[in-house]
Amino acid sequence: MPEIALAARDGHRVPPADADSAARAALSIRGLTVSYGEKPAVFSVDADFPAAAMSAIVGPNGAGKSTMLKAVLGMVPRLSGTVSVFGAPIEGMRRRLAYVPQRASVDWDFPATVRDVVLMGLYPQLGLIGRIGGAHSARAEACLARVGMADFGHRQIGQLSGGQQQRVFLARALAQEAELYLLDEPFAGVDAATERAIIEVLKDLRAAGKSVIAVHHDLATVRSYFDHVFLINVRPVAQGPVATAFTSETLHATYGGRLAATHLDELALAAI
Repeated sequence: MPEIALAARDGHRVPPADADSAARAALSIRGLTVSYGEKPAVFSVDADFPAAAMSAIVGPNGAGKSTMLKAVLGMVPRLSGTVSVFGAPIEGMRRRLAYVPQRASVDWDFPATVRDVVLMGLYPQLGLIGRIGGAHSARAEACLARVGMADFGHRQIGQLSGGQQQRVFLARALAQEAELYLLDEPFAGVDAATERAIIEVLKDLRAAGKSVIAVHHDLATVRSYFDHVFLINVRPVAQGPVATAFTSETLHATYGGRLAATHLDELALAAI
């Protein structure tokens, strides 16, 4: 795959130049289209997200970022397209994935404790009749400690702050011991301390050879948080290493008049 792939101005997608890119990628998408009624929410997306890296999915509100992630996971139906994980169809690779949803999509009144939520991450490994043993409980406690929530295990999830809730769902993902982590706006509505704690955990995952892909809304932190970026506004706009793909040109193509030209230059060129 080239260092930067920029969509054609007429909207036609640009196919990856390297035929082996899908096999090398942590997540590879080909021809993905999702529609709500007659209006496409995501149209003809090709994307490759590198392994052992942190990747951001960036675009304006309504651009299809979360829809794309949900379609990858099968949470919303695809009109077309294929998805592979580490070179194999996603259907057979789900145990190698962990997903952190948007906080707004979670029923926080559900009668579950923090510890219960983290243990839910182990259910795919336990099966329908599997029992939670001491090793599983120890893993859950270790994951809570890793996100700074060790003292909250018996608290009902609805009693937590937004930042604490997000930490708990990250702990649930960590408990799965996955190879690919998909996060939908993990920093939305959290306090600065939680954001720092989450990004440090994600960077530790990358250092351990894991792959992280996050829908991200804060353009000011793209350069400091991520290695790779995928820009989308219903159609794919650009993708590649942050150093070459996150530019004033690609930001303008993605956001149009929603961002002032001076702000575009600051975001793309400033050393953050």
